Amino acid sequence: MPIVRVELLAGRSQEQKNELAEVLTRETSRIARCPEEHIQVIISEYARSDWAVGGVMNSVVKQAT
Repeated sequence: MPIVRVELLAGRSQEQKNELAEVLTRETSRIARCPEEHIQVIISEYARSDWAVGGVMNSVVKQAT
């Protein structure tokens, strides 16, 4: 049973997340050669202020600009 985990900054629409889950499921099924109903997609969303790039929190970058 493949599990695909996606971590994103918050802000995508439900339609975008639905499409992402559909495409990831379809392509994982094709590549892994397993039924789509066995594939799980977990989408975790994070506030921009909880995400760091290069050791700098996005909240600090936003304040500096």
